[in-house]
Amino acid sequence: MTAAIIFPGQGAQFVGMGQDWAQAFPVARETFQEANEALGFSLSDAIWSEGSDVNRTDIAQPGILATSVAIIRVLESEGQLDRSSVPLTAGLSLGEYSALWLAEAISLPDALRLVRLRGQAMQEAAEATPSGMLSLLGATEESASALAQQASSAGICQVANLNSPSQIILSGENAAMDAAEAAAKEHGIRRCMRLSVAGAFHSEVMRPAADRLEEVLAQVKIHNPKIPVISNVTAEPAGDPDGIRGLLARQVCAPVLWERSIRAALAQGQTEFLEPGPGKVLSGLMRKTSKDAQVRSIASPSDLSA
Repeated sequence: MTAAIIFPGQGAQFVGMGQDWAQAFPVARETFQEANEALGFSLSDAIWSEGSDVNRTDIAQPGILATSVAIIRVLESEGQLDRSSVPLTAGLSLGEYSALWLAEAISLPDALRLVRLRGQAMQEAAEATPSGMLSLLGATEESASALAQQASSAGICQVANLNSPSQIILSGENAAMDAAEAAAKEHGIRRCMRLSVAGAFHSEVMRPAADRLEEVLAQVKIHNPKIPVISNVTAEPAGDPDGIRGLLARQVCAPVLWERSIRAALAQGQTEFLEPGPGKVLSGLMRKTSKDAQVRSIASPSDLSA
């Protein structure tokens, strides 16, 4: 069976991501040059230079997208990938833009500019409201939802990510995160861990960012996907251009239904997956979700011969 392609999201970034691909393959180098031109500044310098602030949301998001696209283009140029045979694609939060590019629903320049703006708007929303995210160990969707509802008496608190059976994340204002941490054991949750993030992504704290993105999306040309793209918001195929615009705007505040998205792919008989991009986050999540599925991570040129 041909592998489905799944793309990583924010959190996979590191200084130097994509540089080894650009050094080894002209098509990857050209991809980063295209990204620099689309954004009007040197994204490659911003993510490759020592001391760069690659963890800044507005740098990390286009950097991960450009790296994923560069890897796909290398795979195609090396005869290791035929896009027309890909059965479906999906991406974790930010990674959904990479999936939409793969499906030819959106151009690379537009995708880069969108995620750059998305990152800037999310950073501004985070700075406007002190907030964060809390990873729950030993939680179920039901216990996490109950905890979020209880903690919401102290401020915005929502389930933000349903990534795997063992990775559920809450998001919200700092006071609500404190309340959730204090009450977690009442709900059978073994341990909580604050995440090192700018703010409460995938919660109503991000509403200003979602509204701003919605305005810009209305002006961006989007096509019907040539490959089914599973949406983070619904865990179902994204649909037509207007539907995609609505889902991308909603995604900023809505929970990421990653486990459900993967289970939707598995229900279609899909057991082989390819993860092109920095890191191997999605491979780790897959191991917690399905014992039968196989994921091949393509994070560096040495992975091509694996």
